[in-house]
Formats: sequence, structure tokens, C-alpha cells
Amino acid sequence: MENFLLWGFYFLTFYAFLPGIISRTFGFRVFKKGRAEREIALTFDDGPDPVYTPQLLDLLKKHGAKATFFVVGIHAERHPELLKRMHAEGHVIGIHNYVHKSNWLMRPGTVKKQIHRTSEIIRRTTGVRSAYYRPPWGIVNLFDFSNLGYLQIILWSALFGDWRKRVGAERLLKRMMKKLRPGEVLLLHDCGATFGADEVAPANMLIALEAFLEAGRERGYRFVHITEMIALSDQNRGKAKAPAPATHSWVKRAMIACWMGWERVFNVLFRVKSAGDDSIFHLRLVSYPGRTLELTDGRRIEHKDPVIELHFDNHKLLKMMTESRSMMHVAIMLIREVQKGMPKLAQQLTGNKEYEHAKGLYGVSMINRGAEQFGFSVLPIPKGLFDVSTRLYLKLLLRVLHPSGKKRLSEQGSRLDPRIIAMSMEEFWHRYGADANVSPQWKAPKPYEAKLHQGARTGLAPAAYDNPNPRAGEFTP
Repeated sequence: MENFLLWGFYFLTFYAFLPGIISRTFGFRVFKKGRAEREIALTFDDGPDPVYTPQLLDLLKKHGAKATFFVVGIHAERHPELLKRMHAEGHVIGIHNYVHKSNWLMRPGTVKKQIHRTSEIIRRTTGVRSAYYRPPWGIVNLFDFSNLGYLQIILWSALFGDWRKRVGAERLLKRMMKKLRPGEVLLLHDCGATFGADEVAPANMLIALEAFLEAGRERGYRFVHITEMIALSDQNRGKAKAPAPATHSWVKRAMIACWMGWERVFNVLFRVKSAGDDSIFHLRLVSYPGRTLELTDGRRIEHKDPVIELHFDNHKLLKMMTESRSMMHVAIMLIREVQKGMPKLAQQLTGNKEYEHAKGLYGVSMINRGAEQFGFSVLPIPKGLFDVSTRLYLKLLLRVLHPSGKKRLSEQGSRLDPRIIAMSMEEFWHRYGADANVSPQWKAPKPYEAKLHQGARTGLAPAAYDNPNPRAGEFTP
């Protein structure tokens, strides 16, 4: 039952929650706000609608404004004449699924079919293939990033609740005026036929939008489609000033508090324990879930072997990353903590019957350089869902914990490669405790014993196998 809950927790976290957090909070693989001097991007979802979309197109034409329409495929299929008019009048058309349904509630293959079907409707009608996608409610799942291929995900910097009739035109205009700023990507709706919306709500949107366009034009703003906003943002990005020294904003502090709260819940649910006072490690006993690990000491960890799963204490990592000058500095501080933590871990495990049958230590870390000096084998993660989800999780963790996590990832992302770190219990006790603690059923020849047997067969001294000189037979004592 615990394993079922654990895998359910992992599935929901990696399939739904984390991709949503990553895309909405950090802008991973999405565009949601531009950099511009006098431009604002208008976007409209859920249409086309035979009543309100023609009125909206008339209004945009009157004010010389361009917009991006994220169309629902089933509506576009029924009203191809409106797609043709959008395209003819210089607007951009994006995809909003074939039916307005959350991607969390559909299998990856179903989402892909919805996107492709709507894309084909747009292509057949206008002769142009759409380059943009906005998932309903802005919700993505893990596979959307790979499913989309050539499509750019577009979210928004401001939405106003205009799908509800009770908001009213006057209150809607007040909300919109607060976002009359360059670079904003505004989300409005030209159809009220979707779940949770009021059918006549777009009438209020049209009234508020006309006043908003007039106010914007008086102040010198231009209203553009998303293609122009992206181009302007790329152009202006190089002009941006160097950022001030990184600190945690109140938003990030709130995110960190939520993350740490989530971690405490995880530790309670899955019985993750501290490895001792002031230790960098947390641990729990699990059955190893992966493929066979070939360790550098000649031993193996097999599928379903009992292992001690190690976790870093993220409170300590947060402190390190906040105080660090670079990821190299983080690595140095972490090495020092591990150096102090391994003997403490041995003390914690000595005589503890809960862990006496463990075959090894096991963990996954993005900061893994130098782990070999402590006796760990550093191994690649096999390609697959676990590899993808682990990379997303650890990079999200870095972005949350480090004040400049996004910058660190962009500058040093290729060096931050998650790896499996593992060590046999024989090697652990040989380095940090007494060999007497090793369970006899898992005793295996030590490396020097294997070399001794091999030396006897070949006639070479065992030292020859440790020879750092590449020329065979030479050994410098």
C-alpha cells in the first residue's frame, strides 16, 4: 500500500504539479511576459464565437490593434470564415486544444491528437500552420514539452476574470487599466461557451476593451500580436542592465516556505529520518527500484535489494546556496559537510537493526563531482521517465533554493547533470566503521582480493593492476 501511495504521489508530482509549477512560476519553455517600450500583447481564448468574435474583430480594426486568437478546434471547425478573417486582417492564430479540457485529465497521446487536429484545421483554413499553443487554464503535463515539438507555449502576465458576467464592464476596465504597461501579455475571452464561463460575459469584455484601447492609444501604446512581442523581447533582452546581487524576493521566500512544508509532509509520509544532529543527510530504508548497479569496488546492487536511500537536508542546502558565490562554492561547502557527515552516518547506523540487512547506500544528486573520494560510485541514470522527472525535479529545486538559480542553470546547466551515487555497505564500513557490521550473506571479494587471484593466473604482481603508468609491466613504488 505504501509503495502504491508513493508511486501515486510521484506520478501526480512529476506528471502534473511540477510541470505546472515550473512553467507558470519560472517560465520554463513558455512565454508569458515581454520586454517592450510601448507595446502590449492582446490574446483572446476559447473562440471563435459567431456573435462576439466578429464584433471583436471590428473593434480591433477600428483601433488599429493586432491580437492573437487561441482557438478551440471544435469552434474553429464550425466557423472557418472567422479564422479566414482573423488571418486576412493580420492577427495571429494559436491552438487551444480541440475541446476545452484540462491536459491533466487527458493522456499524453490524447493531448497530442487534440493539438494536431486543431493545427490541421488552422492550416487547411488559412494556409498557415500555427506556431503557438496555450493549454486550457494554462495547465501543462510532463509530456506537453515533448509533444509540442515546433510549438511555443504562450501563457499570460495578466487575466481579469472576464469570463464571469458578474464582474461587469466597469470593474473589468479598472482591472485592465492596472495592467496598461509595456510588455504585458493580456488574456481575455471572446467566447462564453466553455465550462465555468457565462455565455454573455464577452459583451462586458467588448465594452471594457474599447475604453482600454482608447486609453492606451492616448498614452502612446501599441497593441500587438504575440509574434511581434516575442521579436521585440528578443531585441530588447540584450539591452537589459546587469541584475543586482541576487537576494530572495518575498515571492521566492513564500515559494521556499511552501517547498519546505511540502518536504516535511513527504518526510512524514515516507518515513524519511535525519541521520543525526547537524548531519547533512536524511535517510530511509527502501527496496532498490532500478536496474542493477555495477559498483567500482566490484560489487552490485540488484533490483529490489534493500538499500539506504540518502537525501540531502534541503534546509542546509538552502543556507549554502544563499551564502554561495557560485555553484563551485556550493560544491566545496557540500564536500565539507559530507566529509563531516559520513562518520556521523556510520555512528547512526552502528547497531541499528533496522538497517542491518541493507546492501548499500543509494541516492541521486545533481551535485555529484568529488563523490568518488568518499567511496561512492557515480553512475548515469538510465534513460526513461525517471531520468526526465529527476532532472526536472532537481533543476526546479535549484531554482527554488538558490537566489540566482535560473542564472546558474543557464550558465552551468550542462555541468549540473543528475547522477546516481551508490556505495556497498562493505565499502562504507571499510571506510567509516568496522567490517564486523557487514551482513555475512552479502560478503564479496574486495578489489585487492580479486586482483590477487587475477595476478596468480597471469603471473603479474597485484601492484601492476594499480599501476598509473600506461606502459605495461612498469610500477613505481
